[in-house]
This record gives sequence, structure tokens and C-alpha cells, in this order.
Amino acid sequence: MRINLPSRQGFGGAPLGNMFRNIPEDEALASVHDAWDAGIRYYDTAALYGAGLSELRLGKALAGYRRDDYVLSAKVGRIILDEIETSDRDLGEKGGLFEHGLPNRIVYDYSADGAKRAIEQSLERLGTDRLDYVWIHDPARDFHGDSWREVLDTALSGAAAALIEMREQGVIKGWGLGVNRVEPCEIAIERSEPDGFLIAGRYTLLDHRDALARLMPEAEQRGLGIVVGGPYNSGILAGGSHYEYQVASPEIRARVDGLREIAKRHGVDLRAAALQFSLAHPAVAAIIPGASRPGRSAENLRLAEAPILDAFWQDLRDKAFVSSDAPLPEQVRTAT
Repeated sequence: MRINLPSRQGFGGAPLGNMFRNIPEDEALASVHDAWDAGIRYYDTAALYGAGLSELRLGKALAGYRRDDYVLSAKVGRIILDEIETSDRDLGEKGGLFEHGLPNRIVYDYSADGAKRAIEQSLERLGTDRLDYVWIHDPARDFHGDSWREVLDTALSGAAAALIEMREQGVIKGWGLGVNRVEPCEIAIERSEPDGFLIAGRYTLLDHRDALARLMPEAEQRGLGIVVGGPYNSGILAGGSHYEYQVASPEIRARVDGLREIAKRHGVDLRAAALQFSLAHPAVAAIIPGASRPGRSAENLRLAEAPILDAFWQDLRDKAFVSSDAPLPEQVRTAT
């Protein structure tokens, strides 16, 4: 697998950018230190997360640890300006997601020069000298509407070309797309040389059929690593109210209620099932649940190892909550 990570669970940095709520600084930093103490050594962030706030906080928290002891990924495609945003921030379908972040203006730039500038900015905010993996962030319909293909074209001819050069020079270990949709990943595989993808919310217990049919087999065959962001689907699988970064629809809530009912009948924590399902696919390099409170990372590690009987997974499959060809955790255990 071309995405080489120190463990199969990492730390998703979006909550550090005040996603959904205004998180106190000490609480945000403590969540990173607790993740480190729990053994987490892979950290992911992006300029989008609070207009640089996540990167600033993550860099501050990691400053006391040796850089060689952890793996770090960030994203390109957006530039943070010194000027203040005076109008509503354009986040496509994700409006209001980081309303408690920094007020700086964010602009898109998927060119080669834009990618280099974004990396320079991220390194400065993170207070480090290098990134291990770089994801091209959100060249997809949910942020760019009907023009997303043109945006992706620019990203693959511009930012991707710069990242391939950096990989060949040994400046970074690898690159890919960081998206919430499957189709841009398919196109990137056809047209470029990615090492893997960070795909959020698309290979989960709640939503996996599209990725399973169109992305995961090809990724496994080519040795591309899939990092699963949002294994709780923005929190709905962990008892929250959000799906796709917005308040969940009645249809989604009803489906989650069905999952929760089966989990309760088998004495299973639905959070554990969510993490273990995403981890079961051989193309998955890691999952990166977000953590905004101290103790969450240790809890996620425990949940990922919690015993779940095969009868639970079979029940999910029998009731069509899980695709018939999705790898299940008991199949992984049998094979190893």
C-alpha cells in the first residue's frame, strides 16, 4: 500500500477549527495531547478547518514532540488571506460549518503555484518543516456545483503535477484527493498518479455502497491507500445529530435508528461497529475520527477493538444495512 501510516487509526483535525461549536483553546490542545498519550501518531488537518485555526492549534500541540515520531498530512486547494472575510463564506453544501473559526478570507487555488503556496502557509501555521502526505481538498460537486469537473481538471493539471514532482524529489511521501465524493477519485485514478485518497463519509456503516462498487476494488488492486474520514458520518453514528455536516434528515435518522435497534439487540455499541466496519476493508489504510474533547481518541481506540460477535454483522447483512459484498470484520479476523 502506497500510503504508509504508523497505525490504522489517526486524528482528524477538523474539530480543532471549531467545527460546529466554539471549542476553548485548552480543550482543543488537550484533545491532541490525549491522542498522543493514547498512541495516535497520524494527524490530519487542513487550511479550511477554521481558516487555519486547526493547523495553528495542531502545530502548537505537536510542538513538544519529535517530528520524526509522527506522520502529518494537510491539504491544498485553498489559500488563507490576511484580509477579513466580509461576506458569507462560500462552503458549497457545507455552509456555516466553521462559523466559529478565524475570520480570514479563504480563496480557492488549485494551480501548481497555488499548491506550493498552500503548503508554505500550512508549514508556517503548523510550525514544522515538512508534510508527509498532501491531499488536494474538495475538487468536487459538493463545493463547486456544476463547475466541479473544470475545477478537478485544473487540480489534476496544476496541483497534482506539483505534488507528483514533490513526491519524486522526496519532499513528500505521497498525495491524493481529500474529498467527500467518489467520482473525483475515479477520475484521478484514470488521469493521474495518486497514492491514495482521504474520502470522508463514503465508506461507512451508513453509506458505503457507492464507494464499494466504484472505488474500493480499484484502490485495492492498485495498492492505493484509502484514509476514511468521518467514520461516524459527521456524528450521527456516534449519537450526534449531524450527517454530511448538516442536521440529519428524517430519512437518515430513521436508518440510523434501525442500525441502533439491531446493535442494541446484540449488545453492541454502534460506535464500535462503525469504526470496525470501515477498518475491515483491505484498501483502508486508516480511519481518522475527529476528536474535540480529551479522552475521545482513547475511547475510539478501545471501540475499534471491542469484541463484536459475527451474528451482529450477519444480522446487518440479512436486513440489507450492509452490502452483500462488503468485507466484514469477522472475515478479516479469519484471514489473519
